[in-house]
Amino acid sequence: MSESAPATAQAESSSFKPYVPADSKMREISVVAIVTGMLLSIVLGAANAYLGLKAGLTVAATFPAAVIAMAVLRMTKGTILEENVCRTTAAVGEALAAGAIFTVPAFLISGAWTGLRYTETTLLLLLGGVLGVLFVIFLRRVLIEDTTLPFPESVACAEIVKAGQGGQTGAAYVFGALGLSAALQFIKADQGLKLLSESWATFVPFMKSKAQLLVGGNPLGDAAAHQGGVYIQSPVASPALMSVGYIIGPRLSAVVFAGGVLAWYLFVPLLLFIAPALANNIGLPVPQPGGKPPVPASWSHISGGVWFSYVRPLAVGAMIVGAFFTLFKMRSALIAGIGRAIKDMRKVAGTGTGPVNRLDQDLPLKWVAIAIVVLVIPIAVIYYRFCDSVVGAVVAAVVMTVAGFLFAAVAGFLVGTIGSSNNPISGLTLSTLIIAALLMVAVGVKGMLGVAAVLGVATVVCCSSGVAGDIMQDLKVGHFLGGTPWKMEVGVIFGVVAASLVMVFPLMWLHEGTPGGIGGPQLAAPQAGLMAMLSKGIVGGEMAWPLVIVGACFSIAMILIKAPSPMLIAVGMYLPFDSSFAIFVGGVIRWISDLLVARRKLDAQKVENTGTLLASGLIAGEALVGILLAILAVGRISLPKIYEGAWPAILIFVLIGFVLVKLPIGSVNAASGSGEKK
Repeated sequence: MSESAPATAQAESSSFKPYVPADSKMREISVVAIVTGMLLSIVLGAANAYLGLKAGLTVAATFPAAVIAMAVLRMTKGTILEENVCRTTAAVGEALAAGAIFTVPAFLISGAWTGLRYTETTLLLLLGGVLGVLFVIFLRRVLIEDTTLPFPESVACAEIVKAGQGGQTGAAYVFGALGLSAALQFIKADQGLKLLSESWATFVPFMKSKAQLLVGGNPLGDAAAHQGGVYIQSPVASPALMSVGYIIGPRLSAVVFAGGVLAWYLFVPLLLFIAPALANNIGLPVPQPGGKPPVPASWSHISGGVWFSYVRPLAVGAMIVGAFFTLFKMRSALIAGIGRAIKDMRKVAGTGTGPVNRLDQDLPLKWVAIAIVVLVIPIAVIYYRFCDSVVGAVVAAVVMTVAGFLFAAVAGFLVGTIGSSNNPISGLTLSTLIIAALLMVAVGVKGMLGVAAVLGVATVVCCSSGVAGDIMQDLKVGHFLGGTPWKMEVGVIFGVVAASLVMVFPLMWLHEGTPGGIGGPQLAAPQAGLMAMLSKGIVGGEMAWPLVIVGACFSIAMILIKAPSPMLIAVGMYLPFDSSFAIFVGGVIRWISDLLVARRKLDAQKVENTGTLLASGLIAGEALVGILLAILAVGRISLPKIYEGAWPAILIFVLIGFVLVKLPIGSVNAASGSGEKK
């Protein structure tokens, strides 16, 4: 940066005029704003926890939080700055959920825990989330006032809030889509009325010779023993997964689906064709209750077992390389972020007393620094409970603190550059996990005790980085609107506390009430599976290294041929095929919408904003009812099954396509028409 750059930035900063002037006495913090924000933090956090476990992806909650906050606060005649505090408090639940679902399920998948533990999990989430808030307070001023950072999603959200002052909030889209998706989930889910099957599948054989139908010398039966063939499966009729595909767009959804195609239409049939003995244990006849004779294993059982036992470890290896390649591509931004963190610390040290200007007032930095030091102590105590080693606990706490602050700075910088939706939190967490695992081995902490300690470090850092990036985005929105920083920071802390205290319950209900639990077919939790395998592999010495190395080589090959996003390809390999297929369908819906928008020369940004609100409502509705049905399953409450035919699922795809294409375009057409009449 040239010598004149800081002066230029300072001049631009001094010319900035927020929506609400600095000398305004407008009300910001109120009981209604904080309580509403806390409740929304819990709801949006639970919805994103469900989505992350199911699809391996989360959706930024800033936009739906802003719309719902406007709708609720309007009923109480709240000000725009009250809406700002409410939105900031609410949106942090999604960030905490991302930190939770990327790491906490790894305790279960790795075997470190036999069940989710409320106290330990809540403390990890709470301490990690609050640390993320405190780290951001140190970094806020320099990053927010840096005019070279575009903050794309913050700009978009601020415009939505400003437009909402004219009377239109878009809340009807969110709540309408939420109700529709909730009703669909209730009638179609396995734990619901099961009015229709979410997906269907069939097997198309390539050969049927009895001589080739022996696995380990044991005939498996006509239905199961086709070593040459393809297992064809439809996309799952999930509005949430289709909405994810709509939000990430046709290109990225196609990349995810490409991973599913590779896994299910290349690796699974290829493995069974060239090495049929792989199915020896997987394809044995399935025992039946009541002393009934065993029945031949179905092809779905065999292919699913091969995918689970052999292809998913390949996907883990691919994800490892993909995550580090993502960080490598961002190396310039990462290095800049690290340098920025060091530089910011020097600037903060010389700030002295708090500024007079309302728009520059943070929580007192001296007390923030003291709070960070104090919070490290209980974190070290938790790590000691995990690993039963004082040295191991101290090492883990030091790694957590250094990596937590460093990656909070990096996350804030990346959000300012590319937005929170593209923030590579899992890659940053993976780096921390590997460092912590190697250090645990170095100090002699091994086995499941070491695995638990490593996952504890990863959980705190993941929550801290996720919350830091989300808060930085929301603080920038508040900067545009004229919000007081310290009041937003207080609201965020309330949001973190609320989400942390409740987040474990949705995870527990989903794990206990969903067939297969977390890590099973319906809740694959790909990032958590990656964390579990790495921690067990390095600390516990249980990694299936040959398969992981093959997957890593596959990812390297993808990089060499310049394939888009090897990380997303690996995620598609790790997900059940019907899930990645549904994401792809959502991408196709978005592609159709974009084509119509271009052909009719409509306002693409307005159509996208409306579509994003509808998609967010569809995600929330399915997620909340999914959690409710899991609670019923835990309570052994079963609903009657009315009809289990497959064909009505087609209606869901048509309906969701209509909602995500027709309604956004129709809203822009209606607005244009009303404008012309004026």
